[in-house]
Amino acid sequence: MGNVQTTDFKEKEDDYSFDKVPKQKRNMGWFSITNITFGIATAIFYFQMGSVMALQFGAVNAIISAAYAIVVAGILGTIIAYLSAKSGMNVNLLSRGGFGYIGASLTSFIYASNFIMYCAFEGMILVAAIHAFFPHIPVWLLIIVFGSAVIPLNWFGIKQLDKLEKWSLPIFGVFLVTTIIVAFNKTSVYDGNFWTYLPDGIQTGGTALLLCIGMQHGIMGLTALLGSDYARFLKPKDIKIGSFMIGFVPQVFCFGVMGGLGIWFGVRLGESNPGVYIVSLLGLGGVIFTLLTQIRINITNIYSASLSLSNFFENVFKFKPGRRFWIVVAGVISMAMMLGGILDHLDTAMTFQGVFLLTWAAILVTDSLVVKKILKIGPGYYEARQEKLYKWNPVGVIPLVTASVLGTVAALGYMGMFLQSTAAFFAAILASILTVVFAVLTKGKYYSMCKADDILEDDYIAS
Repeated sequence: MGNVQTTDFKEKEDDYSFDKVPKQKRNMGWFSITNITFGIATAIFYFQMGSVMALQFGAVNAIISAAYAIVVAGILGTIIAYLSAKSGMNVNLLSRGGFGYIGASLTSFIYASNFIMYCAFEGMILVAAIHAFFPHIPVWLLIIVFGSAVIPLNWFGIKQLDKLEKWSLPIFGVFLVTTIIVAFNKTSVYDGNFWTYLPDGIQTGGTALLLCIGMQHGIMGLTALLGSDYARFLKPKDIKIGSFMIGFVPQVFCFGVMGGLGIWFGVRLGESNPGVYIVSLLGLGGVIFTLLTQIRINITNIYSASLSLSNFFENVFKFKPGRRFWIVVAGVISMAMMLGGILDHLDTAMTFQGVFLLTWAAILVTDSLVVKKILKIGPGYYEARQEKLYKWNPVGVIPLVTASVLGTVAALGYMGMFLQSTAAFFAAILASILTVVFAVLTKGKYYSMCKADDILEDDYIAS
């Protein structure tokens, strides 16, 4: 495919789909960026996960798994946010040296597909809530209307996202508090304290806990990686506090606050679908609350998907129509998935993406902390310019493919119950080990074709 370049300067200046954010453009404070990431953290999807786990496997098992998710995703997210803020690159660009520019393109494509799938999942929660209150409106029409809404809301990039998330967060807070108060004053279907709830035949710990942890793995890798799309705009003076706020704090809210409330709502109301119980609690207000939360999360889903698609098609096909083109493409594909019944394949989709994304995150962190910093293998900086890179780097590609395949096999139950429930964690550990092994074997030869002499000292990860 020919080289099509129609990206206007303003769009490139704002979004940097193809190169790192220059120093002078890293001018956003940690509060603004953390606020954007809260668009992810406030998704009703976390209510649903908490409710489902509590009702199926018991509240205590769900709570323990939430604590595990906060710690693991928080540590990974903080490190990745730091790497992005330090280098001015998101995870797609950070991967180019360690995977090669074609190898990194494959990760970008799968990453984009995950965001598009999540956009469809979140969109269907919204559609279900509105359809429950207005059953006479066809589902297909709701999908098209609200699936299309996120496209114009993404048109002007990160500055627009910052504004949208800022004004909508207080409204979200009011609705959340109102929902809690109304639920608290409603008679619980369970007589005891919610944390004591255990379904018949289920025990605390053991298999039930492992199954809860397995469910958390389906989303943990995504939340750890996602902050990089925004952390790259962080002011250099805010890197330390900003990396923690962007990488760790949203995990507390995702799995602790939203997931914890989902556990409480599920046990108290005896219902796992938040699209049902929020509308039953607040009526039309519940529809508006669901609408607000799902638009907040889906504008970030589409933003990250557009960046990843831009990277993939630039690297592989030299096709660069601009990020706005990919916003439309991602939005249309997510609507097609909703119309095609994507929720019927939720378990399968989350199994694969949980393994892949956690594995990818583990490779990035291992490459930075162990390979670059400790072993001093390869350059101490990140290189994203295609002309300076090899197509493939076995240090990243072989561990990703090997661990993802074995992790998926484990997740499907072919390696026993324990590995089935911990497949993503198993794959991440395996990938980390293989990353070190192949870095040592190749001696860092495939990170770049030549040493760059124009990388600022401040952008070095290891010296």
